[in-house]
Amino acid sequence: MHLLADLTTATDEALREAARRLAGKIMLDLARTGTAPRSGSVRLQQVPADRGGDLDVDLSMEAIAGARAAGRVPNLEELFSRDWRRPDVALCLLVDASGSMSGDRLAAAALTAAACAWRAPTEFAVLSFDRQVRVHRAIAATSAPVETVTGLLELRGHGVTAVAAALRAAAGQLASARAARRITILLSDCRATDEQDPLPAARALQELIVLAPADDCAEAAELAHASDARLGRLRSAADAPAALAAALDR
Repeated sequence: MHLLADLTTATDEALREAARRLAGKIMLDLARTGTAPRSGSVRLQQVPADRGGDLDVDLSMEAIAGARAAGRVPNLEELFSRDWRRPDVALCLLVDASGSMSGDRLAAAALTAAACAWRAPTEFAVLSFDRQVRVHRAIAATSAPVETVTGLLELRGHGVTAVAAALRAAAGQLASARAARRITILLSDCRATDEQDPLPAARALQELIVLAPADDCAEAAELAHASDARLGRLRSAADAPAALAAALDR
């Protein structure tokens, strides 16, 4: 897989474009493998009666009485029911592009983005960062996930790592989300080199998941512990979807 990601940087334009299209499709397929999404605990929620569940007579009484007074049968959309459902989730992925973005790192970024699209198809944002933060997909965007995934395969690494700025940008994206559960996924070794402490920004987030290279995760583990975040260790790019799933479902 990392060899395919390497081909996306080939000098031959036709080969490069073909590799990007193929890699994007493969990574979306890989992200869908395994168990179905299970983000969050099942909870009893109030929903319109036309969406299923058991009728909530107390909540529906006003509509029932009004319909009876009008001599008609109440419509389902006027009534309420209660049903066991998992809460909606919004995700913002932050990809550290400050190092050498090739091979396994490119594949890990694209695979994690694909997994986010699978987990939160209606509300997911993807940002990359080095000295600056770049938005590849805004939280309310309607573009096809494959466009975002293939776009990440064009990332090229730069020197400075502005982790704090990236975390603040994620908070800004998630602020407009409709979902009650809002999660930031930080794909980085968390070695900040811009002299800004990322801890305050990390603590300000509702939920933070840090995915770091298994052989270089000391700073990531420290940040995760200090900010009460969840940490996933990646031995290779192929670990990304499963690591994200495990962290989301804890």
